[in-house]
Amino acid sequence: MDTSSQSPAAIAEVLGHRLKQARLNRDLTQLEVAERAGVSRKAVLNAEKGKTQLEVLVAILQALDLTAQLDKFLPPQPPSPIQLAKLQGKRRQRASGQRGKHGGKEEDTSGEEPEW
Repeated sequence: MDTSSQSPAAIAEVLGHRLKQARLNRDLTQLEVAERAGVSRKAVLNAEKGKTQLEVLVAILQALDLTAQLDKFLPPQPPSPIQLAKLQGKRRQRASGQRGKHGGKEEDTSGEEPEW
């Protein structure tokens, strides 16, 4: 499928059709998939039309035992060489927005146990 010139809606519709075919190949009803996925039948119907939320899509893929295909769909992305060079020797941390608001003490937001 050449998706470079297709709209996002058209690509989503094609993926929805593929999702429906995967369900039919397993001889499952929309209701059966919905129950397995923990979503409504309408959510399955919408996914098959290409109109769904990412979390619902993943739940349906799990119900159809298709999550192994996700690495082919979107392979893990390693950091770029430029990003690695920028981070060389630095530890990446998330900004807390709380610097200087705790009586001069900075709060550790790294999630790691402090070394005593």
